[in-house]
Amino acid sequence: MKAERIIDSKEVWPDGTLVQLVVWRLPAVSAERPHGLKYRLYCGRNGRCLVRYDNEAGKGDHRHAGLREEPYLFTTLSRLLADFRADVRRLAGEAYV
Repeated sequence: MKAERIIDSKEVWPDGTLVQLVVWRLPAVSAERPHGLKYRLYCGRNGRCLVRYDNEAGKGDHRHAGLREEPYLFTTLSRLLADFRADVRRLAGEAYV
């Protein structure tokens, strides 16, 4: 069984802000991804990352805000999406989310 892409969206706002969400359901859970998901949620403008949530191999669940990187406590997919949207509203502009 292969990973299944369950969310795949990309928006470019009038001011050039890019918001992209990609989430895969993995065929099995692992110690590194006990929730069974792989994800990349990104918001940036003019080639600069405003906020990104991801769980790349070897790093686990984490969040980037500008140049800062910090662990992220994953609880549910809906909470992850809500936290990302809240950051996008705060960092990129309330009008778009």
